[in-house]
Amino acid sequence: MIDVALISTATGCPPTRALRWQASLSTACAKYLINTPRRIAAFLSQVGVESAGLSALVENLNYSADGLLATFPTHFDAALAAQYARAPQKIANRVYAGRMGNGDEASGDGWVYRGRGLLQITGCAGYAACGKALGLDLLAHPEWLELPANAALSAAWYFAGHGCLALADAGDLRGVTRAINGGLNGYAERLALFGAAERVLNGGNRYAQMA
Repeated sequence: MIDVALISTATGCPPTRALRWQASLSTACAKYLINTPRRIAAFLSQVGVESAGLSALVENLNYSADGLLATFPTHFDAALAAQYARAPQKIANRVYAGRMGNGDEASGDGWVYRGRGLLQITGCAGYAACGKALGLDLLAHPEWLELPANAALSAAWYFAGHGCLALADAGDLRGVTRAINGGLNGYAERLALFGAAERVLNGGNRYAQMA
């Protein structure tokens, strides 16, 4: 079982929170073969950043007008940003409309299937695929991804299913980050958490530096 000290170090969360996640993360890692020091360190460090230290299981879309223009410049101009600012449901329905298996803005799919879980499963198609893999009807019950066991399993499923086992084995943390995040947002933090986890897992001796 992954211990509390490792979870706390690798995700940046306090030990009390790590304890609440220990069983769920251990089960998820075992199920999806996240079972070597490099794989565990890569997985937990990504989870730590994406979930704000195991504290955020639902996507926060409470953007200001300036935040909308900076984050979703192809979806908003100044007038629209002012109209949608601080309205998370409206924002989700606009920015996720017509993609990832979602219907149009009026369908409400963007809000219903906004990011959930430790690695933010997003979109109707994403929920359907994840639900099939986990044996859960996530289309009818998207909120089930907010439960710790399902949040951890969905993250491990996503990590393994997007090629991250091989990327971690190869020492390509940039590749892992792109597979999880779509870019390199927060890469310095991910690298720092990975390094801290690696030192715990390897008794203080580092592997070859990740790319």
